[in-house]
Amino acid sequence: MTDSPRIVVIGGGNAGLSVAGRLHRARLGEITVIEPRTTHVFAPLQSHIAGGAARASEAARPQADVIPPGVRWLRDEAFTVDADARRVHLVSGGRIDYDQLVVCAGMRMAWEQIPGLPEAMAAPTGISNYDYRLAAKASPVLRDLRSGTVVFTQPPEPASCGAAAQKPMYLACDWWRAIGVRDDIRVVFVCPDPVPFGVPAIDDELRRKLDEYGIEVRYSQDLRRVDADSRTLVIGRGDTEETMAYDVLHAVPPQRAPEWIAGSGLAASDDPHGFVDVDPETFQHVRHPQIWAVGDAATVATRRSGGAIRQQAKALVKNMKAAMAGRTPSAKYNGYSVVPFTVSRGTVVFAEFDRRGRLQPTVPFWRSLYRERRLSWLADRRILPWVYWHLILRGRA
Repeated sequence: MTDSPRIVVIGGGNAGLSVAGRLHRARLGEITVIEPRTTHVFAPLQSHIAGGAARASEAARPQADVIPPGVRWLRDEAFTVDADARRVHLVSGGRIDYDQLVVCAGMRMAWEQIPGLPEAMAAPTGISNYDYRLAAKASPVLRDLRSGTVVFTQPPEPASCGAAAQKPMYLACDWWRAIGVRDDIRVVFVCPDPVPFGVPAIDDELRRKLDEYGIEVRYSQDLRRVDADSRTLVIGRGDTEETMAYDVLHAVPPQRAPEWIAGSGLAASDDPHGFVDVDPETFQHVRHPQIWAVGDAATVATRRSGGAIRQQAKALVKNMKAAMAGRTPSAKYNGYSVVPFTVSRGTVVFAEFDRRGRLQPTVPFWRSLYRERRLSWLADRRILPWVYWHLILRGRA
């Protein structure tokens, strides 16, 4: 063992780099981030890109430029973890040993789980805000449409900020209304839940926008299959199905943790989605105390979102520091999460809540902060990207 503890972080996205930066600033050891991608994408901007409200170039930077100072980047990919040997085996055939391991591997977009969906996304009329390339493709498709039927789908939970699937829909409707063609375009929203979101105050705001834009909503329905050649899709729940023709399909696939997590024995045996089995308050693994996880790949017992990671990362680093000093981890994460719903090209419904679905505004005395506001749009669209690139990824916010 080296004099300085070896801390390995799997994943170089929002969660991985946020944690790595904080760990380095806390001087807990030698930090290595395992990440195969050479481009880092700020995922929340993909909704703005798809909706024609941001350039694709705004969301991407070279991975080398966003690695926190003092952190080593290993350009490789985890293949499996041997928790007993405290070793990560890599796709390249190499391996790296650790004293503490943090899994921030994110979620995998399971396009293949819906028959015909990969082919539909490859067609000119298939778009999504959950893929950087498909988001860039979506912008001109939605911008140039003048008539027809557009179907937007939302994935079932668990998902990475699943309700963000609604954002390009509102942006597109606002644009079509502005240029006078909204009445010529049928918009259908396929929602897996009986309500738009699941927090009553937020549901009221979103229903108002759905009614304002004249969007047809199919509640408690899932996308079941797609035929790209005929441009038809089937939605349903239980024994009930509906076939629908479309001109444009904006789809978000089911999601799950990377399979190697369960394959390494890091998931609970009864978890069909394969998330890292950590205490959702402390983020320490329930069976392997040297393993930790936050972000989309972890069992966090709340809605997953990029905005939740800041508080998760703070708690994880405090708890790892305590554990390395022989103390019991005591920092608790209360399930705070946030979804900024961009509901027009200049306003946002700012949903902040805890794991029990209670509103939890950043400004505690401003109980109505969630309501549609221009101020929230300015914070989400103008301020947050700068904070992300310059502070969050450095472990400074």
